[in-house]
Amino acid sequence: MRRQFSIARLGQRGEGVAPGADGPIYVPYALPGDVILAEIEGMRGRLVEVVAPSPDRIAPFCVHFGSCGGCAVQALAPRSYADWKRSLLVEALRHAGMEPEVGNLVDAHGRGRRRATFHARFDGGKPRVGFMRARAHELIDLDSCPILAPQMAGALAAAHALAAALRAAGKPLDISVTASLTGLDIDIKGHGPLGPAELQAAIEVAEAEDLARLSNDRRVIVARHAPIVKIGKAEVAPPPGAFLQATEAGEAALAAQVCETLADARRIADLFAGVGTFSLRLAERAPVHAVDDDEAALAALGKAARSAPGLRPVTIEKRDLFRRPLGDEELRRFDAVLFDPPRAGAEAQAAALAQSAVPLVVAISCSPQSLARDAALLVAGGYRLLSVTPFDQFRHSPHLECAGIFRRESTKPRRPLLG
Repeated sequence: MRRQFSIARLGQRGEGVAPGADGPIYVPYALPGDVILAEIEGMRGRLVEVVAPSPDRIAPFCVHFGSCGGCAVQALAPRSYADWKRSLLVEALRHAGMEPEVGNLVDAHGRGRRRATFHARFDGGKPRVGFMRARAHELIDLDSCPILAPQMAGALAAAHALAAALRAAGKPLDISVTASLTGLDIDIKGHGPLGPAELQAAIEVAEAEDLARLSNDRRVIVARHAPIVKIGKAEVAPPPGAFLQATEAGEAALAAQVCETLADARRIADLFAGVGTFSLRLAERAPVHAVDDDEAALAALGKAARSAPGLRPVTIEKRDLFRRPLGDEELRRFDAVLFDPPRAGAEAQAAALAQSAVPLVVAISCSPQSLARDAALLVAGGYRLLSVTPFDQFRHSPHLECAGIFRRESTKPRRPLLG
């Protein structure tokens, strides 16, 4: 059914939202204040025409905007965009019963994304590589992406070449590309083990595209150069598929706040430490105990810590913090704790921290909802949420990085309820 109506607000996924007879209608690429013509099916709408544009509508800079689902809100004016992005965090905290000081949105896009995952699909043996259409299973074939950092310039060409080399199997692929100081580092997922011919074809692509390293499901196929990233004073060689912050500017901004907040700490625990994004910087001032379940990431962290000049001791511990969080007895060694978990958050560890006497806690999250849930546990246990800052390293998308600072107020922890 085709209808004309006005858009009232932006939803959490960056879609325009309008009231409907049976509930809200969500329309990708529509903005508050737009009068639009849309094809309606249930709660979903497809934008057909902007009949009267919002005063906040600006021209998008990417030719693929409106089809590619990678960017939701390129057409929203910067001030309104910043207000909407910050509101995602404000509303998540409010929903969890908290209204702390929320800082202004920090622009952490910098020169662009240094990592991206491209999808490859095959139609009659012909590969297509790019991102998915918004709320659809259709893939948009791309040859460029303007939100990528300059050092990712060859990423799409390499992804296309790898998809062509592996097209015989016809399996959907995820091709994760990370820029390093020594070249592109690529990890392929979805294909399974490579046969001899496919292996040779992949190696030839790595040579032709001058890749630093090529891996298949985190198993190295060829390492022409060790991929290196700079973290503080240290040079780190991450394992295949290792997590890094999406932009260099985002990592620097988060690390600056973490280091400033924990400047006076004498012994720090960095939980979900990964390859040492924060550990290696914090160790410039204080001993750090880094904990993670990824043995390869910890090995890279440890090697970098031993090689970097002037660092205080960095100890490492392999541990599944979801199943076995650090408890009160272990946490007594630290006067500050930082945790930066995956998107699902750190519910078990936050509950354990709430029962501890650690004076200062910093929580990093790429999900406002997860941060709000973990924050509620800490607050219920006697911590005060001093401030929260949103960092926008996922520009034009609904994804948001957040950092919360907590200080223990009550001397006797209260037992929070897990919900």
